[in-house]
Amino acid sequence: MLIVQKYGGTSVGNVERIEAVAKRVIESKKEGHDLVVVVSAMSGETNKLLDFAAHFSKTPNNREVDMLLSSGERVTSALLAIALEAQGYAAVSMSGRRAGIVTDNVHTKARIEHIDTTDMKEELKAGKIIVVAGFQGVTENGEVSTLGRGGSDLSAVAIAGALQADLCEIYTDVDGVYTTDPRIEPKAKKLEKISYDEMLELASLGAKVLQSRSVEMAKKLNVNLVTRSSFNNNEGTLITKEDNIMEQPLVSGIALDKNQARVTLRGVTDKPGIAAEIFKKLADCNVNVDMIIQNVGHDGTTNLGFTVPQNELEMTKAAMSELRASDVMEYDSDIVKVSVVGVGMKSHSGVACKAFDTMAKEGINIEMISTSEIKISMVIQAKYGELAVRALHSAYQLDK
Repeated sequence: MLIVQKYGGTSVGNVERIEAVAKRVIESKKEGHDLVVVVSAMSGETNKLLDFAAHFSKTPNNREVDMLLSSGERVTSALLAIALEAQGYAAVSMSGRRAGIVTDNVHTKARIEHIDTTDMKEELKAGKIIVVAGFQGVTENGEVSTLGRGGSDLSAVAIAGALQADLCEIYTDVDGVYTTDPRIEPKAKKLEKISYDEMLELASLGAKVLQSRSVEMAKKLNVNLVTRSSFNNNEGTLITKEDNIMEQPLVSGIALDKNQARVTLRGVTDKPGIAAEIFKKLADCNVNVDMIIQNVGHDGTTNLGFTVPQNELEMTKAAMSELRASDVMEYDSDIVKVSVVGVGMKSHSGVACKAFDTMAKEGINIEMISTSEIKISMVIQAKYGELAVRALHSAYQLDK
């Protein structure tokens, strides 16, 4: 088979772990597979580089940030290629540029537009193991770009789709997708299979196993994903089409997203176009708005509430101050979002009622609610986050 393997930061955290990854890659090669290996920067390296930049500026130029951060993955890819060569296996490291990954021009949050696989196919034909620096690409005009946090997952899935690989394996420090975070609820169970849609919801709602954009691309390109641990040989979790899963559970998982902040605008003039004006301003600043609630008053004004990632709160404050759509602007970063996810919700009633009832029994006040066909999300105070996860996990009997 042609297999794309991706190893995260903890899997390549030091030279001993890179050596262990090399042995795992060699095992796959011995089985006769062609291999493209995508690697992240060593754990902690990206944060270290950001700290260096912050020494000089709190708001460094994004182009320079991309140049800086892309170096972390290039170091890892070269070291792994050297390790493989030392074991007698032909290998070649590639930057995003050499791998043919072309992106748009949005620095630090670039999106992949296409991949020129010519060089990779030639090296595979020559029998080499390809080691690609993840998380990065190059714009049409030759500038280095990065794909955002977790972008190495995206690199791996995109390469697997472009090469029409048989399988894409995502190796991390956990051995699959669990019903919730085992560090919060020790009774969490590992799932054998999960649908793209469920994994997409869990990833976007705070589950750290996979980056949401990578799952979205896997679904689009019909790439079978397996997420598993690089520290053992346990079976992982297959992320695939809903049609490939025989029995769909009512609820598959509970997610907790701590990277949330709530914004409330009070006394906004109630007129057509005001919401568009507010959210266009945020879009222009590349702020990702999540849950939105609007309460219309009787005095010609409205209250508008929404959530944004905590790390985008300062940008949001600046944008809202500049727009001045409201005299009263409140910001609360002491919140979390807890979500219930499952495709079985489509055909079962009472799922939302059970979630709300569970919160009530624990004395947890729900501040915002958002629903879709397969998920229920609730914003609550941060101090209740882990309690809510455990209570919901038990309520839906996910520990059975």
